[in-house]
Amino acid sequence: MFKEYYERLLAQLALEYNCTPDDLRGGENKVTVSAWNEGRRIYSREKPVLDMVTTGGCTVITADECLQDFLKELVKDVRGHYLFEFGYMTKINEELKKYGYELQPTHHMFLPCKKTEVEKRFEVKWLYGDEIAPFYGDKRFPNAIAYPEPCPVRPDRMVAMAMDGDKIMGMSGCSEDAPHWQQIGIDVLPEYRSMGIGAYLVTLIKNRIMEQGDVPFYGIATANIHSNNIALNSGFKPAWVETGAVRIEE
Repeated sequence: MFKEYYERLLAQLALEYNCTPDDLRGGENKVTVSAWNEGRRIYSREKPVLDMVTTGGCTVITADECLQDFLKELVKDVRGHYLFEFGYMTKINEELKKYGYELQPTHHMFLPCKKTEVEKRFEVKWLYGDEIAPFYGDKRFPNAIAYPEPCPVRPDRMVAMAMDGDKIMGMSGCSEDAPHWQQIGIDVLPEYRSMGIGAYLVTLIKNRIMEQGDVPFYGIATANIHSNNIALNSGFKPAWVETGAVRIEE
């Protein structure tokens, strides 16, 4: 199962990083000129100034032409994953600052490795499409759905809520970040944590996305151990690491 999703991942990343799937498998780092290719995940309104990714071997960086010479010199003779360590990230960040940009936090990304069967433990309410609208701006759910308002380029598709009578214990949702690529998020209210609700809801929504033929994926900040454990307990496996540049806010 993981292999099938991994092949789809390489095709998607090749689209986003303006390279080939073989470039992502290769042993040599690669620097490409960024492009606004149709079908990519969209997290910014402008063409990427710099995005970088590794699947564990080489690193591929797609960047604006102004960064090409600097990056090609930087990545020579460096093992790919080392470029995500502090020293190299600092060098990249300092170069970006010359152009008014900085690196955003690194994210570890997961793909499903199995369809985990779950026994019913909590009452669950499902919402789809426009049914999600009443929860936009709800500070309890900044990860499960778009916050504070809907995002047209990454629409929320469905939500699973664990219920304690009329009270919501937790919410997991998915947004379609690229065609047929559904990113899962989770929020569990403080008084209901450490009950397994997070992994339960993420597993349910992951399974349903798979049944629809789409790709469920899950991302965490580097140091978020709790979210990492939810991913592992929900049938996900680490697949890639990525980061990118954002404009420095004045």
